[in-house]
Amino acid sequence: MLVRLEAKPGKEQAVEEFLVSALPLVQREPDTKPWFAVRFGPSTFGIIDAFPDEAAREAHLEGAVGKALAEKADELFVSPPDISNLDVLAEKV
Repeated sequence: MLVRLEAKPGKEQAVEEFLVSALPLVQREPDTKPWFAVRFGPSTFGIIDAFPDEAAREAHLEGAVGKALAEKADELFVSPPDISNLDVLAEKV
C-alpha cells in the first residue's frame, strides 16, 4: 500500500514527528511488514507498507495508525491521505 500525504504549510515538522511516532504502533501489528515512513520532498510524505493478505491490510487500516491518521488529517494535511493499494510483484527486505 502507498499512502501519499501533503503537509499543510508550516506543518512539515509535525508530519515528520507524527510518522516517526507511528513506528511503535506498527511494530505491534504482526502482519504489517514491511512498513516505511518516507519523505518525497519538502512537504510531501508517504507510507509504504505490505501485507500477506487483504485481511491484514484491512486490520492495519482499522488499527491505531489508521485512526491516528484520520484524527490528525485536518490539522496536518492539505487534503485527505491518498491511499493506493499495490500488489508486490517481487521483494527483497
